Amino acid sequence: MEESMKDYEVELEASFRKINEGDVIQGTVIDVNENEVTLDLKYYTQGIIKAEDMSNDPGFSVLNDVKIGDVVEASVVKMDDGQGNILLSKKEANEVLAWDVLERYLEEKTELTVKVSEIVKAGAVAWVEGIRGFIPASQLDISYVEDLSVFQGKELTVRVITVDREKEKLVLSAKEILKEQAKEAHDHKVAMLVPGTVLEGTVESLQPYGAFVDLKDGLSGLVHISQISQRRIKKPSEVLKVGDTVKVKVLNTNDGKISLSMKAVSEEQEAEAVEKVDTSKYSSKESFGTSLGDLLAGLNIK
Repeated sequence: MEESMKDYEVELEASFRKINEGDVIQGTVIDVNENEVTLDLKYYTQGIIKAEDMSNDPGFSVLNDVKIGDVVEASVVKMDDGQGNILLSKKEANEVLAWDVLERYLEEKTELTVKVSEIVKAGAVAWVEGIRGFIPASQLDISYVEDLSVFQGKELTVRVITVDREKEKLVLSAKEILKEQAKEAHDHKVAMLVPGTVLEGTVESLQPYGAFVDLKDGLSGLVHISQISQRRIKKPSEVLKVGDTVKVKVLNTNDGKISLSMKAVSEEQEAEAVEKVDTSKYSSKESFGTSLGDLLAGLNIK
């Protein structure tokens, strides 16, 4: 009884509903074949979208990309397709709705997975929400891309960086996300470095304020000029040259930057050397002999 009442309410609502040509309406896919998609519109008749009116994306396949149960928004083309169904177009609806979605993606910095469908001059093409998006060559990777063809058919995680509805211009970037991921991985490695740890590295560049040392694994740190030598120097090149292998101590890792000291390593090595000399200078036997001699010298024996 409850189900029949619900059915009656749906039919009643449908009888009062008014649909006009040009409206964008929503329906649920109830059938798919290679020629068309059938929608339940919760109306007294069904909606039909011809396969060619589903998407502008050349890589789109109605059989592979549409499933029963999918919710689809489409524009009303004709109230009667000649067989009592409402003729719809998802392509037309995309032109109305997709740009709103794309603007939201831009505002929210949404990460999207797209597939490169075409390589063109100075970049690649990928489709988002049925709209053709351009990925400039400079936005495909962090480093310079010489051969664009390696991206053909490749799936990329991208972010919308430009939306111009009037000019129908959509620009995407994979580089932004890759840079963020690289920074996150770098900062994690830096955070794992324990202050006080002694490492070996190679001097990669000299600056007036200090020397940058390559620590390998994509990490490098700065030895400030005051931390290069125990003696006062005017410039790093007085004691260092690019390519030198040096031992450095990690001072801190603030803000993802590594601060190093060569001076601290030298001071520790000197302290250890002094300690070894002090402890080896006198043996326990010598200490005992000296103490006994001092004792006998203090006695008045006749």
